[in-house]
Amino acid sequence: MKMAVFSAQAYDKRFLEEANRQQPLAGGVALQFHVEALSLQSVMLAKDCDAVCVFVNDQLGAEVLGQLRELGVRAVLLRCAGFNQLDVAAAARLGLFVARVPAYSPEAVAEHALALVLTLNRHTHRAYARVREGNFALDGLLGSNLHGKTVGIVGLGKIGMAAVRIFAGFGCTILGTDPSVPAEFAAVGQAVPLPELLAASDIVSLHCPLLEQTYHMIDRAALAAMKPGAMLVNTSRGALIDTCAIIDALKARQLGALAIDVYEQESELFFHDHSADIINDDVFQRLLTFPNVLVTGHQGFFTIEAMREIARTTMDNLACHAAGRSCPNAVPGTGARGNTIE
Repeated sequence: MKMAVFSAQAYDKRFLEEANRQQPLAGGVALQFHVEALSLQSVMLAKDCDAVCVFVNDQLGAEVLGQLRELGVRAVLLRCAGFNQLDVAAAARLGLFVARVPAYSPEAVAEHALALVLTLNRHTHRAYARVREGNFALDGLLGSNLHGKTVGIVGLGKIGMAAVRIFAGFGCTILGTDPSVPAEFAAVGQAVPLPELLAASDIVSLHCPLLEQTYHMIDRAALAAMKPGAMLVNTSRGALIDTCAIIDALKARQLGALAIDVYEQESELFFHDHSADIINDDVFQRLLTFPNVLVTGHQGFFTIEAMREIARTTMDNLACHAAGRSCPNAVPGTGARGNTIE
């Protein structure tokens, strides 16, 4: 079997090759790594491959999927949980096997959310830069205790519940909202509607998928409903928030602080070195001018444990396809089973 890996970085190669050695398929798997993202311009790189492996910013629209099918690709493996970039109906119509990594290390993303909160709250990023310049003044570095604050968790899946446990451990009051609240949440927090959560929370952390109903869920109305001076954290998907509305809320001092690991237009920026380039995204550049905004480049998932689990699950999904059996990680709605490779 041959699999083309798109948007491949050195760390992807390291962990996928490790998983390939540890979980060998009959006949072996030849991995071809491409730094290019999957798109109509790069799809020909998948020629003669049985499968493609893609990440969050690869394009999986109907036209790309059709091209993959014509090239002989029969399996699309997402090394991530979200699949908002996938045309599910087209994948089902084309009979493509599509599987994802629904859970790899919930604690990795939840811990990164906490790191963003602590960094922004206690200004440790600014203190680090000051001390390296010999400036030990504390003016401008005043923070507040996390203990006793009310934290609102939007989305109570595995990552959201990991965040709940972490913030509860810091002595925070926990509010949560989700269409399906887990039974175990009642022991640590109170389930409330989103408007009530926004109005009462000192910190709001987003842990939900990008769906039609969650697109720009944090818009101007939601920001106006938030507790004045609250902190907003997004480690899920960039399009959960309306960035232009966020900028206006920051300028008006309604939003006290923003920490994001994702950005709606990140596909042109993240996972690459642009330090010698001029970044033409004016909205993103405007965000960076605020001293109360912290941005990281989609690294919430990036731990050794998570990368190993992502690679292992990806190879397990490929094994399902090769064996022609159903896959527990198949993307809902695709309805595809594995196709035995002759």
